[in-house]
Amino acid sequence: MVPGLDHAWVVDVVRRTLSEDLGGDPGRDVTSQATIAVSSGAVAHLVARQAGVVAGLVVVQEVVDQVSARFGLGQVTVDLDVQDGTRVEAGRRLAVLTGPVQVLLMAERSLLNLASRASGVATATRAWADRLDGTGATVLDTRKTTPGLRALEKYAVRAGGGTNKRMGLYDVAMVKDNHVVAAGSVTAAVAAVRAAFPDVLVQVEADTLDQALEAVAAGVTFLLLDNMPTDVLASTVAAVRAGEATTGRIELEATGNLTLDRAAEVARTGVDYMSVGGLTHSAPILDLALDLVAR
Repeated sequence: MVPGLDHAWVVDVVRRTLSEDLGGDPGRDVTSQATIAVSSGAVAHLVARQAGVVAGLVVVQEVVDQVSARFGLGQVTVDLDVQDGTRVEAGRRLAVLTGPVQVLLMAERSLLNLASRASGVATATRAWADRLDGTGATVLDTRKTTPGLRALEKYAVRAGGGTNKRMGLYDVAMVKDNHVVAAGSVTAAVAAVRAAFPDVLVQVEADTLDQALEAVAAGVTFLLLDNMPTDVLASTVAAVRAGEATTGRIELEATGNLTLDRAAEVARTGVDYMSVGGLTHSAPILDLALDLVAR
């Protein structure tokens, strides 16, 4: 079972998505409303045109419900054949939708955009999760998400077998190179964050072994090892691990310039995580379709 989306967030993102497509609230669909009788009903199948991992099906009911409410039309029932996180083959039916044709067609593109986007992210994530299976390393996402869709895309990462890192700038402090420049050093930056926000977890991005060891000396227990060649990464991991009898366990994440082809060799260095921005910023959609069924 995939940990869910906040309902209030789903309601809001669906409202904004529909208003964008319909041109306001309630808006209009000049083609469907002109050509299809209000009384006309139909059955539609949501299908996968490509193989992949589906996600975002949890928003489908909300989309059709909001369309029905906007125009005072009858309800659409949504019967899911599969759950989010399911691996499917091309041609697989994902859901059956039954109700007014106008609602189905006015909702079609919005529900497909959301579910196709989420399914693309889930599919990309599953490729990484499968590649890392058994290595001891876990794939993480980043903040490189589509504006307004972060919650959905991070949900899709979970559906694909990955793990969310921080949700934003507010929940975890991540000291990066620009913060180090501004503060004067890794140690000074860490101290400043702790003084201002003592309840927040502090992570440090390190480009070199010296930076990593400085961060550990400052009491940081989570390091991002950024853009390191595999041999440098391995030696940095070994050096940090050698001190864990004194420091306690340090969580280590490889980040930057990661590809599926490198995944196994990076995992062998002993890192706990690999963060991959491409899960969300570069994943193509999974092609889904909503097809009316002839009766």
